[in-house]
Amino acid sequence: MMGDRIRNHTLTLVAIFGLATFLWWANGNFDGYKIQIMNLIAINAILAVSLNLIYGFTGMFSLGHAGFMCVGAYVSSLLILPASQKEAIYILEPIIAPLHAAHAPFVVAVLLGGVVAAVFGLLIALPVLRLGGDYLGIATLGFGEIIRVFANNLVPITNGALGLKGIPGYANLWWNYGFMLFTFYVIIRIVNSNFGNALKAIRDDEVAAKAMGIDTYRYRVTSFTIGAFFAGIGGALLASLLTTIDPKMFLFVMTFQVLMIVVAGGLGSITGSIIGSVVITILLEWLRFVENPIIIGSFEIPGIPGMRMVIFSLSLVLIILFRREGLMGMRELTWDTLLSPFGKRGDVE
Repeated sequence: MMGDRIRNHTLTLVAIFGLATFLWWANGNFDGYKIQIMNLIAINAILAVSLNLIYGFTGMFSLGHAGFMCVGAYVSSLLILPASQKEAIYILEPIIAPLHAAHAPFVVAVLLGGVVAAVFGLLIALPVLRLGGDYLGIATLGFGEIIRVFANNLVPITNGALGLKGIPGYANLWWNYGFMLFTFYVIIRIVNSNFGNALKAIRDDEVAAKAMGIDTYRYRVTSFTIGAFFAGIGGALLASLLTTIDPKMFLFVMTFQVLMIVVAGGLGSITGSIIGSVVITILLEWLRFVENPIIIGSFEIPGIPGMRMVIFSLSLVLIILFRREGLMGMRELTWDTLLSPFGKRGDVE
């Protein structure tokens, strides 16, 4: 048992070193477009794992992830924007005094974005999580829309519909994949702990979990808050990667994309979320060709704006109809299963 644990930890460290080596190589050999896709894969993985904790491991159907991303993005961006840039972009109304001089290092800004998103998550969870099923989904969807409307109207804070421009682009491969590994580590430790076992019990049968003495409300609130924290981190990294944000970015379609990754990878599977992030992110970029004119011989098929999301939505419907468990189901890829063809399927190491 101890030997297997040492072996697994050693292999994990080797895998992390291999990832770092690949990132170093990619940084010097890939063009900007490929590096951008790699960055998006890391951020989508953070968002997918955080939503999987809420939906896949705790069984709460939440549609408010875009709202938490919005909070994290604006908080982090306002803390890393130079004062001179704030003066230049706040045209409609000047930024309020405390935020004008507010500044923090990138790591601190990202973490604070996650903390503020977690506070919003807690405030929403306390009343909303007394609901369940479809009602919970509708309530969290409403929260996401409320946050977007606030971002559009609180001009002295968010700059309204003009958004924030010239955000420092600190979110490179190293930061994005570093935060991704941090997210995986925390979520894996949670899922494999007694706390995680309680979450799975609530997901499988909340009535039975209550009968066993589990305070289901407290566990659900905690899980929701943790998921909101990492959604805020994902939003903060996305803002720095794109260097510009506005309220229109955080529509329901953003939550839908994250949900697609989680469902495609497998509800209740961290490994599935990672695989889903890679597949869906690359697929979304590849499908851009359907929105451009296509020439076949002497015929030209005009591009249809939005067709990419139509195909994307149909793909989600097909997955739900024919492969509801996703690519991995609730299974995980571990060192035991990879090294032994007849090994047991266990938890993530």
